Amino acid sequence: MLITHLRHSCVLVEHDGTRVLFDPGTFAAGFESLTGLDAVLITHQHPDHADPERLPALVAANPDAVRYADPQTAKQWNERGDAGEWKVIGPGEEIRIGAFAVRGTGGRHAVIHPSIPVVDNTAYILDIDGKPGAFCHPGDSLYIPSERIDVLALPAAAPWLKLSESVDYLRGVAPRIAFPIHQAVLSDAGCGVHNARISEMAPEGTGFTVLETGEPVEL
Repeated sequence: MLITHLRHSCVLVEHDGTRVLFDPGTFAAGFESLTGLDAVLITHQHPDHADPERLPALVAANPDAVRYADPQTAKQWNERGDAGEWKVIGPGEEIRIGAFAVRGTGGRHAVIHPSIPVVDNTAYILDIDGKPGAFCHPGDSLYIPSERIDVLALPAAAPWLKLSESVDYLRGVAPRIAFPIHQAVLSDAGCGVHNARISEMAPEGTGFTVLETGEPVEL
C-alpha cells in the first residue's frame, strides 16, 4: 500500500488503483487538492476529523467517491445537505471499495471526561487480496482488533490520551508497522518526545516510523 499522512488523523491509502481518504479534519493539510478519490471515510464527528468548512469542497471535487461515516456523523452531514449523501458503516459491517474490503469495527470514541458524552466512532480495517487486516485506522479510540494488523495508524497524542496508553495500545495490537497520527495537539518538541518514547517501547517485531506530511510512503 501507498500511504500519505496529511497531518493529524488525515490519511490517504492507495492500493492497486484505489484511493481512500480518512478523516479530512481541521488540523489536516493538503487534502483540499485531492481528486480521483474512490472513497472518503470518517471515523467520527469532531471537527479535527471532519472539517465543516473544507469537506464540502472536497466532496464536490470528487463526485464519484463514496462517502461513509459512523451513524451520528452520517446523520449530521446528511442533515446539512452540503456534502452529498453519507452512508453509515458501523461495527460488524463490510463494504467493497475497489481493491479494498472495508470493515467497520469498534463503535465508540474514547472517554474524554465523564462529564462529556461519548460519541460514535467507527474504527476501519482495510483488507486487500491475500492480506486481511492490511491497514487499521482506529479514529479516536483504542480498539484492539481480534486479528493481526499489518499497518496501524496509531493515536499518539490527544486530550483523552496518556503516552502510556498509546504505548500499551501499540503493544496490544502489535502490528508489523505503525505510524503516529493525531499529533497536531502537540508542539514540535512534544512530538519529538512522544515519538521517541513510543519508538523505544514498541513491541518486538513492530516497526515504528514517522511519516512526513504529504510524502507518499510504501508500507
